[in-house]
Amino acid sequence: MTFADPFAQTVSSQANVARALSELRRGGAIAISAGAETAIAIAAELIEEPGFAWALSAAEAGAGTGARLLMTAERAARLSLGAPAGIERFRLLSLPAAVSADVIRQLADPTAEPIDPAFLDLKASDDVPAVLCQAVIELAKAARLLPAAVVVPMPRAKAETFVAEPFRLAAGDVIAYRRSAASGLKRVGSAHVPLSGAVETEIIAFRPMDGGKEHLAIVIGKLDTTRPVLTRLHSECFTGDLLGSLRCDCGDQLRGAIDEIAKQGSGVLLYLAQEGRGIGLVNKLRAYQLQDAGADTLEANLQLGFGADERVYQPAAEMLRQLDISAVRLLTNNPDKVKGLAQCGVAVAERVPHVFPANDHNERYLSTKAVRFGHMF
Repeated sequence: MTFADPFAQTVSSQANVARALSELRRGGAIAISAGAETAIAIAAELIEEPGFAWALSAAEAGAGTGARLLMTAERAARLSLGAPAGIERFRLLSLPAAVSADVIRQLADPTAEPIDPAFLDLKASDDVPAVLCQAVIELAKAARLLPAAVVVPMPRAKAETFVAEPFRLAAGDVIAYRRSAASGLKRVGSAHVPLSGAVETEIIAFRPMDGGKEHLAIVIGKLDTTRPVLTRLHSECFTGDLLGSLRCDCGDQLRGAIDEIAKQGSGVLLYLAQEGRGIGLVNKLRAYQLQDAGADTLEANLQLGFGADERVYQPAAEMLRQLDISAVRLLTNNPDKVKGLAQCGVAVAERVPHVFPANDHNERYLSTKAVRFGHMF
């Protein structure tokens, strides 16, 4: 007897999530349902007065309630709005009609003009099911937006009046989205690309099912997959890899990994589309602004409403599987990468240290990596 994977998604449900991500990023409304309950959501960082007025009118016509502000527990704590009891990692607050769209954006974004929420009539609310709140937060993160939204609760039947069918989806589709997108990676192109110091190099592109940004495998030399393959997981870093930013060690790690793999004869560098530990380039720049104001790397992520590290390892594991690599010697200082790959079924035979000297601009960043993230230098 065979059993269906409870996390598996159809192409149709993947498309629903992809459309919802796009609509959120353009400031539009989406509807997420679980059973008979629905939450209509608009990304808080993108909401304008017309959109907020529409949300208030939808709330009145739909369930007779007001709109809600949903944010992560981490962001709420930094606004002194407390955190709910229990395991929920979000905070739901009622929004009085007198609150403006400008204020909502200020509450969502710690890099915006500061605002004291004590002067606002924000009261805790619990009229949106937890599964819907968590799905909205996950969807905002997947869209590389701040994890905060204006939410309108209403019965599912009424939501269909306010949100067009292409932008309505089930909470279960969102929860399964990352895993399904990773398992559906498809090899879409490759070419021989000689690199300085690594002439025998092939770059292979893998596209996720949702049509999102491709991940790349940089294969150097001829792989011997009967033995653990020297491997580097490298999250893309526009500022460090391309511009040579001194704020991080990413550029050094990228070029150093290519050099080391070439020196040892063969191996693979997976260049993963997970900028800023998975929060995206715009949010990474926001985190830099908070760091300039005194926060360290971890604190900045929490202030933005993200976890310390939002990366997932399923895409890397799937790329390795398609390259017939089941065991690796992992070039990393990060124990979470070792654990993450192992949890995805890839054997890590050895952790190979990958350390580079600090400079005057990234010394604090590297210290935070060691002290707060447990990196082994």
